[in-house]
Amino acid sequence: MRTALNRCVLAATGLALLAAGTWLATADPALGARMPAWWPELSSDVTFLSPARVLDLRGRGWWTPTVLAASVAATALGALWCARQFHGGGRPLIALPAPGATVRARALEEAVARDAAALDGVARCRARVLAGRGRITVRLHLWLQPDTTPDAVLPGVTRLLGRAESAAAPCPVHGRVRLSARHHQVPHVR
Repeated sequence: MRTALNRCVLAATGLALLAAGTWLATADPALGARMPAWWPELSSDVTFLSPARVLDLRGRGWWTPTVLAASVAATALGALWCARQFHGGGRPLIALPAPGATVRARALEEAVARDAAALDGVARCRARVLAGRGRITVRLHLWLQPDTTPDAVLPGVTRLLGRAESAAAPCPVHGRVRLSARHHQVPHVR
């Protein structure tokens, strides 16, 4: 919730600044003469654009269309970036080989995690399924039971990913497996 609120505030601030900048770029050229008293009056070699230079640029025919085009492009790119931030990221319906058949990525995650947790030597599992660009990526994080070696678990994980690939054919399935070990709970003596 906090991330969404931060993004909304950032988007609102950006749009307000964009509106103010567009208004200043397209405002009446006489605006330069009405600048506040605190406006810096430095020489032209120190400031990026002096008030006289801004008035000169506004008088040219290319200035307004260029500033507007750059503002529109920056707004479009910013809106696209903001929309991509709100996107769930790889949580669509996954098409299955049968015509019109789909499965939710969340349901596939739960099924893969349940099957992986049922393997011998696996204490628990967390799965994440990402679908996109014509392939499915399955990320597994397995916590192994104490005294279980990765060699004992990997054949079962390979079979599990093979079943997922055959179910999702012709879409290829890429698997990423992260293994963590659970250590013995050693009693502490006081």
